[in-house]
Amino acid sequence: MFPFLKIITESASQALQSLISNKLRSFLSLLGISIGIFCIIGVKSAVDSLEDNVRSSFDKLGSDVVYLSKFAWNEDPSQNFLKIMRRPNPSYDDFKVISKKVKSAKLVTFNIFIGLKTLQYRSSSVDRVEISAISNDFDKMFDLDIKEGRYYSQQEFFYGSNKVILGFEAAKELFGEIVPVGKELKLLGRKMEVIGVLEKSGDDLVGVMNFDDSALLPYETGKKIANLKTNRAFGSANISIKAREDASLDEMKGEVTGVVRAHRKLRPREENNFALNEVSMMGEFLDSFFGVLNVMGLIIGGFAIFVGAFSVANIMFVSVKERTNIIGVKKALGAKRYIILLEFLIESIILCLIGGVVGLLLVYGVVVGISSIESIAFDIYLSFGNVLGGLTWAVAIGVVSGIIPAFIAARMDPVDAIRSK
Repeated sequence: MFPFLKIITESASQALQSLISNKLRSFLSLLGISIGIFCIIGVKSAVDSLEDNVRSSFDKLGSDVVYLSKFAWNEDPSQNFLKIMRRPNPSYDDFKVISKKVKSAKLVTFNIFIGLKTLQYRSSSVDRVEISAISNDFDKMFDLDIKEGRYYSQQEFFYGSNKVILGFEAAKELFGEIVPVGKELKLLGRKMEVIGVLEKSGDDLVGVMNFDDSALLPYETGKKIANLKTNRAFGSANISIKAREDASLDEMKGEVTGVVRAHRKLRPREENNFALNEVSMMGEFLDSFFGVLNVMGLIIGGFAIFVGAFSVANIMFVSVKERTNIIGVKKALGAKRYIILLEFLIESIILCLIGGVVGLLLVYGVVVGISSIESIAFDIYLSFGNVLGGLTWAVAIGVVSGIIPAFIAARMDPVDAIRSK
């Protein structure tokens, strides 16, 4: 163990001496390593940060929830466009039948997007608020947090009371510092009482289940201000079905399929005119998408690393040439081949590690700078895994760059090496 530690310390010392004595050559040689590590780990950090943001957005949909809608999330509408367009949108009647007959379902909710409308309160107004009509238990399905006020009661849902729950941003823009709860606003000329304000959803890039700029109405209230039975081409309604703890998702999907087919009076040989979606369907797409981005970063950084590896190999060949006499003396005194090989190989690895650390410091500086920008769509971070990956890349490059010079040094004849000038 002690001889091995001695080899490492001597190799580190020689690597540092090589850097100091040949500053320009060392700088140009390690520049490729630094840029390569910067490109690979920089892209990897950005992609990982983006992936975490996107996946956390989709996680809000719930792994135990099935969504009945007009389109399948993994379906290309262009392939069967006309057929898909003829499909009916999920209806409130579908929702009632599923709620009544699907025994494996714990919760069933319905929501339909009415449109982007303007809310008015006295002299102030806010445009393009996303108005949606929802069924009861929508708050339980998606864990809606009420910041101020309360959620709808059963009676308010049943009778379609003229009341509304606002998203955080919509309430802030419309009322400012005024407490919204209990105030009356106008929506499409109809007076609505604000009974609640939702907690801020956050700044997810995809915006799944983001209600910050929304206004939620009971379904019966929505019927009073809009035609909710229109079959819009691209669909605007969804039925969410949450499985019971003792029921599997596949079991519930089979039951939902049977109930909806019977309700829509589809013949046994007819295809489903609806789609059942779940979060796992997005997994394969996201894996392939982010995999491509990582490969692109690897290719971009690979060119710089390729050049840097040749540069480090050149340094090692020069180092072997300059220390030929010393190698001969060491071998004459009994140094084994593997000792000489390890000495130069470790020196090459240390040189590349220095370049790798510089590259990682550059990544860290860029990440900190980008994260300080308030307008950035998502947080970017440098994870421990990526740091470890960058150092692993540096070690691998060091081994590849130094193995041939180290092997040449290890095979030298001690007499010829001592006699060389």
